[in-house]
Amino acid sequence: MDWITGIGRAVAYIEDNLAGEIDPAEAAARSYSSPSHFARVFSILSGYTLGEYIRMRRLTLAGAELARGETKVIDAALKYGYDSPDSFAKAFRAFHGISPSEARRSGAKLKSFSRLSLKITLEGGSIMQFRIEEKKAFRLLGYRRRFTGSPADRMEQEKAFFCETRLNQFLLAGMAKDADTQYSVMANFGEDGYDFYIAGAVPDDLIDVHRSPEYVGAELADRLGLEPVTIPAGEWLVCETERCQYPVTRHIPLRQEAVTNWLPDSGYELRESPEFMVSHWYDDERYKERYVEIWLPIRRIDK
Repeated sequence: MDWITGIGRAVAYIEDNLAGEIDPAEAAARSYSSPSHFARVFSILSGYTLGEYIRMRRLTLAGAELARGETKVIDAALKYGYDSPDSFAKAFRAFHGISPSEARRSGAKLKSFSRLSLKITLEGGSIMQFRIEEKKAFRLLGYRRRFTGSPADRMEQEKAFFCETRLNQFLLAGMAKDADTQYSVMANFGEDGYDFYIAGAVPDDLIDVHRSPEYVGAELADRLGLEPVTIPAGEWLVCETERCQYPVTRHIPLRQEAVTNWLPDSGYELRESPEFMVSHWYDDERYKERYVEIWLPIRRIDK
C-alpha cells in the first residue's frame, strides 16, 4: 500500500505546484522511489511522460483562467512557467488549437486534460509468467526515430515508422541472419518522448576485427542509415505475451501489469536503462506460436 499511496502523494504534489516550481526529485521522494524509477513508472501507468502531464495540466488551467477573463496572457505565461508570451502562445496553440488571445473571447472552444486520480480497486488474481535474468551488455544495430506527443500520437508514429522502413527491415533481418526475431528498443527517455529503434542482433562475423567495435556502427550508419544502440549489463524482468497470430499490441497491457501488479511487492525497482522487446515471428506453419517478450531493466531496492 505504501507504493500506491506514494504515487497518489506524488500526483498531489504536482497538482499543488502547477503554478510554481515542480521538482521531479521531490515528486519521486513522495512516491518512495528514485527519480528515474518514478519517471518510468509514471509513464508506463499513465501513458504520458511526467513533463507531458505537467505541460498539459498547466495549459488546461491557463486556458480556463483566460476563458473566464481572470488573467492577462502575459501573466498566464509567467504563472505557468513560460519564459515569454511567444513560447506560451506556441504551446497554447499546439494544445488548444487557438491562440491565448482567442481563448479570451466568448464561446472559444478549449481542451481540458483532467487530473490523474488514483482509484484502489479489487483486481488481480491473475497469473503472470515472468523470469528474472542477468544479462551481459550487448549491442544492436537499427533504424532510429524519436517519438513525441501523446500516447495516441506516439502509437501513430510507431505504425508509420514500421511501414516506412519495411524494406530496411528485410535488409536488417538478412544482416542479422534471423528472419524470425526482431528487436524494438526504447531509449533516451525525456520530457518530450523517447528514441525508438527497429533493431537486429547483427552477428560477430560482420565485425571488422582489425578495427574497434565502434567502427562497425559508424560504417553501417554511413552506408545504410543504421545506428548502434548499447544495452547495458544488469538484471531484467522478462515477461511473454501469449502465443497467437498477432501478439504485437498485447505487450502494452502486459507492460502495465508488470509495473502495477508485480513490481510493488517484488523488492525491485526500474533502473535507468533502455528497455526492449523481442518479437518472435514464425513462418506460416508456426504463425499461431508467435509471441513478444518485454525486457524491463530492474535492480534490487536497498533496504
